[in-house]
Amino acid sequence: MDAKIINDPVFGFIRIPRGLLYDIVKHPLFQRLGRINQLGLAYVVYPGARHTRFQHSIGAFHLMSDALLSLQQKGHFIFDSEAEAVEAAILMHDIGHGPFSHVLENTLISGISHEDISLLMMEQINHDLGQQLGMAISIFRDQYPKRFLHQLISSQLDMDRLDYLRRDSFFTGVTEGNIGSARIIKMLNVVDDRLVVEHKGIYSLENYLTTRRLMYWQVYMHKTAVACERVLVNLLRRAKHIVASGRDHGVGDASLFASPALYYFLSNDIDRQWFETHPEALQMYSELDDSDIWSALKAWRHHPDKILSTLATDMLDRCIFRVEVSEEPFPIERLNQLQQQLADSFGVSFDDAAYLMSTVRLQKDMYSVDDDSIDILYKDGTTRPITQASELLNVELLSKKVSKYLLCYQRT
Repeated sequence: MDAKIINDPVFGFIRIPRGLLYDIVKHPLFQRLGRINQLGLAYVVYPGARHTRFQHSIGAFHLMSDALLSLQQKGHFIFDSEAEAVEAAILMHDIGHGPFSHVLENTLISGISHEDISLLMMEQINHDLGQQLGMAISIFRDQYPKRFLHQLISSQLDMDRLDYLRRDSFFTGVTEGNIGSARIIKMLNVVDDRLVVEHKGIYSLENYLTTRRLMYWQVYMHKTAVACERVLVNLLRRAKHIVASGRDHGVGDASLFASPALYYFLSNDIDRQWFETHPEALQMYSELDDSDIWSALKAWRHHPDKILSTLATDMLDRCIFRVEVSEEPFPIERLNQLQQQLADSFGVSFDDAAYLMSTVRLQKDMYSVDDDSIDILYKDGTTRPITQASELLNVELLSKKVSKYLLCYQRT
């Protein structure tokens, strides 16, 4: 048998060829993605949103295979080695994600993104697989001469987005998010080493852009999911504070239960330079997944620290922060008043009450005019950006940055 078959609920049977691509899927760093939820805490709103980054990566690989075939059928020559490399790159594009999506960024680590960690992990897999991933990493970094291959991985119309919109729509039940990914892929073409969409696909493209906006506000930035995320962020910040306090007073490792990997990140201030100078950091990060957090929460709910136990109980029992939404930033007087009320209600200091509340600014546009534009290809061979070609959408609507301010705080 020359391939492994995965039965995917969104796209049906997906074929993984034996060899390099199958070796990537078998690698422990890729298998770890099966223990990380794709949508983080969105399940508090959409209980079906329990799918993993493993599933998403396999789906993006499937769409990449379809896109390469479509382009080849239109006469664009892609070497077998290039096709395998770009498929390898899309398989590994999310490999650096930590537990609960972006929660770890700027809480347990800072100054280094999951994309940067993905590259570090790709280098590790490349080493483990005998240096076979040089071209894949070059394409991922956008350093390969055929630039359109990178656009298939990372652009405003990449296989990553085409999969997660379809997949997240499927598992959340938000049917409005179901985009025509197959139609868009069939309409892809290349002009001057840039991806373009043939004019016949413009309506599918308009639907894709409006759907993406809907999914961001209805799913990815849903106020309840964001509020739940803030509980977890504050909880991890509090745990880090407790570990630091215990270390300062000589309490030692027994002060707070955590897996070795989680404790490593709680007990150190880890940034980009730390990853570069501490070889064990990547190994510890690779051992982190959602289960590390959940197992810690079950212990932390019984911890003597009132803030920690309250927030851990909130997470376990789905007692989510109350949310107020505003189009303007909340006045500092309102925030100070609320913080004092929380301090009085829970019998904690004013400073500690800061862990029981959070302010968030959410901002998203449907289409960024500053990124690679999505260009439409006409029959006469000319191209125009979607902002000029679409009759339904205009540049002001497409690129308008919508902002919302959320005030999240502990229920009393």
